[in-house]
Amino acid sequence: MTVRFRPVLDALPAYVPGRSSPGATKLASNENPYPPLPHVIERITEAAAGLNRYPDTNSTALTQALAEKYGVRPEQLALGCGSVSLCQQLVLATAGEGDEVLFAWRSFEAYPIVTLIGGATPVQVPLREQTHDLAAMAEAITERTRLIFVCNPNNPTGTAVAGAELVEFLDRVPRDVLVVLDEAYREFVTDESVVDGLTLLPRYQNLIVLRTFSKAYGLAGMRVGYGIAADPAVAMAARQTQTPFTVTSVAQVAALASLDELAEKQLAERVAELVGERRRLTDALRELGYAVPESQANFVWLADGDPAAGGIDAVTFAAGCEQRGLLVRAFAGSGVRITVSTTAENDALLAAARELRG
Repeated sequence: MTVRFRPVLDALPAYVPGRSSPGATKLASNENPYPPLPHVIERITEAAAGLNRYPDTNSTALTQALAEKYGVRPEQLALGCGSVSLCQQLVLATAGEGDEVLFAWRSFEAYPIVTLIGGATPVQVPLREQTHDLAAMAEAITERTRLIFVCNPNNPTGTAVAGAELVEFLDRVPRDVLVVLDEAYREFVTDESVVDGLTLLPRYQNLIVLRTFSKAYGLAGMRVGYGIAADPAVAMAARQTQTPFTVTSVAQVAALASLDELAEKQLAERVAELVGERRRLTDALRELGYAVPESQANFVWLADGDPAAGGIDAVTFAAGCEQRGLLVRAFAGSGVRITVSTTAENDALLAAARELRG
């Protein structure tokens, strides 16, 4: 006899991380190209001496620091092993067999995975011009809808919906349906029409905003994400479905060190540099004939399509980049996501793109 597994595993898509290869330049995982700040590394080193002890499972100090930073109550916060962990915790808290979880597609590839693991049914609404079609998403809401993911800026296309559109959408969502506004790339947003989701919390009690230390803060290896909910009951539900001790003591120390005044100042400088490189990369790719939607994240998107209209074949383009020592993220049939990196690495990508276009 063999062990019996849940039938859902037969249809469960595997999460595919950006690959690494010795000697290759990795532009596939939306990572910050810069290491943690020196004083953050010092704090991490000091904290390692206490690894024989369990971490504070409530992340008390970090929760308090985040509450002070954003002017909210500590009970509105929930922390997780990256924001993706919170996505799964919130599905487990709201949806099960017979329920629906709604999201745009293509969007963050973990959404269908965490939905199916929770036993719920994923409902995908196609993007319109590489951007969330919020009107269509509102039409797709049924009496079975329990949770809606809105990734803004969207991963992998980098596009963002304007605040007016988001408000109009939220007004149409029933108040007993949880909206998870995934703002993992919020720090890179420069378009003033894109609203900061935290400003919407007083108006929508069914809203929770997710953020992370993985991207702008350069702590992807530490795995610290957090959610700020309008209703403390939502944050409590996320904490109830959390695996104990999921945010390590070292990760908590690293995140705390990244919130001090010096770190925030240097963070802003690094983000500004990456935003400038994003602009340069976008403009240069467009000059080469590629159709590049306006990104508000730390990556750019090249969509599958007719080369005459600026499109590519994702698999072929990614393979061509790999032959030139560059790893980008291909989504077969959809497009390629390219992380914005240092000037030198972006130049190497542009040289490859020029050859592949030719």
